[in-house]
Amino acid sequence: MVTVLPPLNPLKAFESAARLLSLTLAAEELNVSQVAVSRQVKVLEDYLGVALFRRLHRGIELTREGRQLFEGVTGAFRDIGEAAKGVSRRGRRDILSIQSYTTFSQRWLLPRIAEFHEANPRIEVRLSSSTAPVDFDTQNVDAAIRSGNGNWPSLHSELLAEIELLPVCAPDFIGSAGLRSVEDLAKVRLLHSMARPNDWATWLSSVGAKVDPTPGLRFDTSALAYEAASLDIGVAMGIKVLVQRQIQLGGLAAPFEATCRNGDGYYITWPKNVAPSQPLLRFLAWIRTKMAAEGQ
Repeated sequence: MVTVLPPLNPLKAFESAARLLSLTLAAEELNVSQVAVSRQVKVLEDYLGVALFRRLHRGIELTREGRQLFEGVTGAFRDIGEAAKGVSRRGRRDILSIQSYTTFSQRWLLPRIAEFHEANPRIEVRLSSSTAPVDFDTQNVDAAIRSGNGNWPSLHSELLAEIELLPVCAPDFIGSAGLRSVEDLAKVRLLHSMARPNDWATWLSSVGAKVDPTPGLRFDTSALAYEAASLDIGVAMGIKVLVQRQIQLGGLAAPFEATCRNGDGYYITWPKNVAPSQPLLRFLAWIRTKMAAEGQ
């Protein structure tokens, strides 16, 4: 028995408009005009013989029939997307899409990713960066590297490195600023990452320093704070796995040996309901080996 489907282009226009509750935003998403979206929705309404939206002065809202249709259409489009992804992306074993926490991408992955590519030249690596969690249902991503405690019920999460805090600055800054004890930090400019607002307080408390953790300069990311530290602007709170390469190369220095851990770490994650592709399995083997060789 053949299932009779409504016209699919109008159905897609309806799904976008219903999800966004905006004809304008749906038009932007579909890269068509608002008039075209409105026309497609009207075609679907005429086909079904019901109104799907109420046109309001400042927007639209779903009717009862519209809500009922949207609930079914959303699941159907998700299933179609998963099926297509399984055929096109998962079937192409040469593509690896990784999203990584921004500073981890800049400070750890970028200096090393060429090594993985040299060892696996037939794998096309697609690396993106974001501080936002990946939505594996809608984003074309194999795995994501994120920070936290590893407790994400729908994901496999494998610890790559614990977050271990230590102050860092330019090598010459230690002598010029007279950094002989942790109490001397009260005399210098502290550099903060707004993405990690509690790190200075955590480390100072762990070493028993009576230093106010709040003054100083604040930057959008830890990477910017590290760059400022390398330019003699002050002392940043570093994460060991992200700064140890620059310390070894002489771009940064750790004025004090004391470190502390806050219970979080960097994890590589992927969905529990999706088997890792061959490129991802190779990447997992590579990053495990690399972390172990660097003492993580």
